[in-house]
Amino acid sequence: MESAPSVLLGELFARSADLLFIASADGALLHGSGGLRDALGPGVEGGALLADLAHPDDRAALSAAWSSLLQRDEPVSFSVRLRDGGGAYRPLSCSASRSSDRSAVLGSLRPAPAIAPLAAASPMTGDELSTLRLKARILDGLVEHVDPMTIWALDRDGIYVYHDGKSTAKAGLTRGQHVGHSVYDLYAATPEAAADMRQWYDGQVRRGRGEAHGADWDTWLIPLRSEPGGRVDGVLGVSLDVSDSRLVEKELRIQLDQIAAQQKVIRDLSTPIIEVWDGVLTLPMVGTVDSVRTAEVMDSLLAQIVEKRARFAILDLTGVEVVDTRVASHLIQLITAIRLLGADGIVAGIKPTVAQTMVALGLDLTQLNTQRNLRAALNYAIRAMTGAQGASSAASPAPGKKPAP
Repeated sequence: MESAPSVLLGELFARSADLLFIASADGALLHGSGGLRDALGPGVEGGALLADLAHPDDRAALSAAWSSLLQRDEPVSFSVRLRDGGGAYRPLSCSASRSSDRSAVLGSLRPAPAIAPLAAASPMTGDELSTLRLKARILDGLVEHVDPMTIWALDRDGIYVYHDGKSTAKAGLTRGQHVGHSVYDLYAATPEAAADMRQWYDGQVRRGRGEAHGADWDTWLIPLRSEPGGRVDGVLGVSLDVSDSRLVEKELRIQLDQIAAQQKVIRDLSTPIIEVWDGVLTLPMVGTVDSVRTAEVMDSLLAQIVEKRARFAILDLTGVEVVDTRVASHLIQLITAIRLLGADGIVAGIKPTVAQTMVALGLDLTQLNTQRNLRAALNYAIRAMTGAQGASSAASPAPGKKPAP
């Protein structure tokens, strides 16, 4: 007589060496395979809760992963340490999904590749255990009290095994929400993005900035190894929410741009180029004259000489008390440039201190046209232009007369 299919399936389940289980929606173990009973002992029978078998430090992450599983149709993977029959906690990777009628959870367990070698390691000494506990307290202190920080970790398959920190709430997430989910499913929107994430496992420490969940993040990516010098089997991520500092930086940049624009307006107002007579430009300079201001004056004045076809350009230094040697040299170069454009440069109102600075340069000042003040410079320019016009008229023959042979 042939056995019913359900009987055969039950026998297969009981004899299977794989770590298989069927659990209720609240995490109670309804059925376990023979391999699961051998691995974890009789505690897996009788409706034991997975949460009761889990390591106390893993229960929050297990709860988050289980809640995520109940809300999804696709399988969920996560890591957890479960207590075996001898009372030791075994690191395991779990893959589970809802049954077709959504009344139960079907799952399988396997030794976690990233941390399985720990099972065969020698027992820790008291100092090593104290150091491990200290590190755990430090980590707990960081995630509990550093507001802009989220710390997360991936196994070698890209599955979140840790996700905690106060900044998760600001990003609209719950602590541990990503545990059991694939980083590729959550953040790899394109094949190129997935390829970039796989490079996290090349052993290089990385740092980058990016936007996610409506916030700006500064993230460190640190490779994890089970043994020094071994292959990378995980990634540690430390993400800092820098949205506030980025906003301050943006506002500061806007303010600096406004200040630069205001300074340009002030410089333009402090060095106006005025056409005081047809063909005569004057540039009254007031206050402190530095190299930047002198360079801008040179560009503006030379452009105006060409545009206005000016014959004279007067630099009025009456309001300038002090110039340094570099500025004095620029002024002399400006006079030379004016002459190259076919105009005559006049320097008016030089103060004694400015005159001493120019002499100290040791430059040839014999060709420098200087006048006592602006009025004297204007008189000089007008007389020169009037004299040139008179000479031009005298050289031209009167109407109706021929020049003498």
